[in-house]
Amino acid sequence: MTTNAIPQPVLFLIEKLKNAHHQAFIVGGAVRDLCLNRSITDWDLATSAPVPVIQRLFKDNTQFTLGHGTATIMVAGRSYEITTFRGETNTLDEDLALRDLTINAMALDPGAGQVIDPCQGLKDLRDKWVRAVGNPSDRFREDPLRLLRAVRVGAQLDFKIHPKTLSAISALAPLLSGTAPERIREELLKILMVPIPSRAFNILARIGLLKEFLPELLEGRLKRQNHYHRYTIFKHIMETVDHVTPDPVLRITALLHDIAKPRVRTKVDGVWRFHGHEKESAVLAEKIMNRLKFSKALTRKVTHLIKHHLIGYNADWSDAAVRRLIKRVGTGPIGDLLTFRKADIFAHGKNNKNQELLFQLDTRIQGQLLLHPPLHVTDLAMNGRKIMAITGIEPGPEVGKILKELSQKVLEDPQLNQAEKLEEILKGLKIQRRKIDFFS
Repeated sequence: MTTNAIPQPVLFLIEKLKNAHHQAFIVGGAVRDLCLNRSITDWDLATSAPVPVIQRLFKDNTQFTLGHGTATIMVAGRSYEITTFRGETNTLDEDLALRDLTINAMALDPGAGQVIDPCQGLKDLRDKWVRAVGNPSDRFREDPLRLLRAVRVGAQLDFKIHPKTLSAISALAPLLSGTAPERIREELLKILMVPIPSRAFNILARIGLLKEFLPELLEGRLKRQNHYHRYTIFKHIMETVDHVTPDPVLRITALLHDIAKPRVRTKVDGVWRFHGHEKESAVLAEKIMNRLKFSKALTRKVTHLIKHHLIGYNADWSDAAVRRLIKRVGTGPIGDLLTFRKADIFAHGKNNKNQELLFQLDTRIQGQLLLHPPLHVTDLAMNGRKIMAITGIEPGPEVGKILKELSQKVLEDPQLNQAEKLEEILKGLKIQRRKIDFFS
């Protein structure tokens, strides 16, 4: 382990606390990740100083306080949490003994370059164990979110959960239901960002945690599909999550894209069918994301992709059909949809032409986007004022209807998107709409 990776603001905070005759250490995941030579995003400190003293020492820095005896201090545009030693004795050893996992219960004194490790976290790092500190039941009852966090840390580090710790998690799994959904959401997002999330989800399903916050996912276990799929619904979802790009939108989309399949699953002539599952999955995904307090913007992005994930492309599609798809999905989301869909098709577990067709569609979409086709009313070479000037009609819904009709025509043939040609089309509409008497 090298202390050269410790940023200057962290050293500044520790030095100032020590100069005021208080103990101060780097603690938690930062120490663990330093030992593993992993990148570190969050630097947490523990100190003997009470929060009011911390606030006074750093009165010249932007700061705010959180619960549980923690002050957050801003230094050079970044925030750093400083927590007063927990426990009755106000000592580092008691503070570390109250932390969740042994590999998170280490402290570092940068000046001495020494790791303080009363809970044998270094040994568990070498042995690749996720183990609760002390009595696992006590640690998890103190904060039931730790049940989920233990699985998440194991997934991030590719460590195994110690049998006694795993047994306690399973026994106490129902406690997770009382945890704030926002906290569960953040752990779920972190699990989804690991290289192979399915390993964590399989553990969550096996020990009873998954049913406490995402029971809908379990409905797909042991549910066979049809000849297009090698795997059950649950297994297919896991394969999709594993193979899609580790981006929050894409990973959540993969996790929920077939979430309603078990509910619409019917057998027709001996074959399992899932009619309308993409729309039902979008509806159910929205309910789940609302329950877990995801942002409205993220929920909209995910449910939009799920709703449109059955593309149905074949090589006979016209260029106009490709443009209609781009318009329906959106020029922004279409890239995410194709990226997700490639993983989805790969996760069928069978060699078929769908993967080849999707690459072909991707090529055609990119070709169309390079041409900047007129996909929307705002792309027309004619606006509402021009239509009113030509036709003499008053402002109102009929102007919008005409714009939409012109937009549909140029979507089919972009060459028509010229002012002169659109005016000719408009004159043609005069004959078709004589009964409405737009041009009288």
